[in-house]
Amino acid sequence: MAQPYLSIIIPAYNEAERLPKTLVQMDKALADAEFTYEILVSDNGSRDETRAIVRNMEKVVRNLKLVDGKTGGKGIAVREGMLAAQGRVRLFTDADDSTPIGEFAKMMPYFKEGYDVVIGSRAVRGAVLDPPEPFYRQIAGKAINIVVQLLLLPGLWDTQCGFKAFTADAAIRVFSRSKIPGWAFDVEILSLARKMGYRIKEMPVHWINDTRSHVKFAAGFQFLGEALKVRWWLWRGSYPLAALDTRPGLG
Repeated sequence: MAQPYLSIIIPAYNEAERLPKTLVQMDKALADAEFTYEILVSDNGSRDETRAIVRNMEKVVRNLKLVDGKTGGKGIAVREGMLAAQGRVRLFTDADDSTPIGEFAKMMPYFKEGYDVVIGSRAVRGAVLDPPEPFYRQIAGKAINIVVQLLLLPGLWDTQCGFKAFTADAAIRVFSRSKIPGWAFDVEILSLARKMGYRIKEMPVHWINDTRSHVKFAAGFQFLGEALKVRWWLWRGSYPLAALDTRPGLG
């Protein structure tokens, strides 16, 4: 297949139960897509049947590939998938299909306007949360976002929604420099993109809240610790950030 327009990267760790349904739904939703695409499942050292299931589904889901990557965290899985991808635009999304792939159509006009990074958001006007998160989680999320804005990313209201798309140029330059393997990898890649001069657009999405999922309280401390690392590394110049002179267009 010639270079696809879109690469969809799905990071996966022990997703044998949820992933098949997501892949079938994605295949159906993309059946009449007006652009070419590939779907990459980037496995993060799963201990269940995730890899075997993806290999079997390659026979029935169009343009599906397995990236049998390194272990160590979602940030690593996303990085491996982004750098293995071939698309002119590269989107990562969650294995639970919390943001349906159809939302990508809303991103396409922003790339035509010249944005380099377009991120889904649950916190800007027009976003739909189905159902809304519990009140205590909304408060915690807003508190963490305020810290993130003060430290690194003023003006971005939801850095953690797992639905983000990059031009190939931005993806290669950003992810080849990223280092955070865990919770704050989103903050790192957005901070790097902004530091390198890429234009970022935050747009509302339809987000399906899985009420069974939960994040442990300690994860918040881990996240803040990693965000502080990113701030420190940027201050110290620990990232090799070359100046950007030209960026390939999307045609």
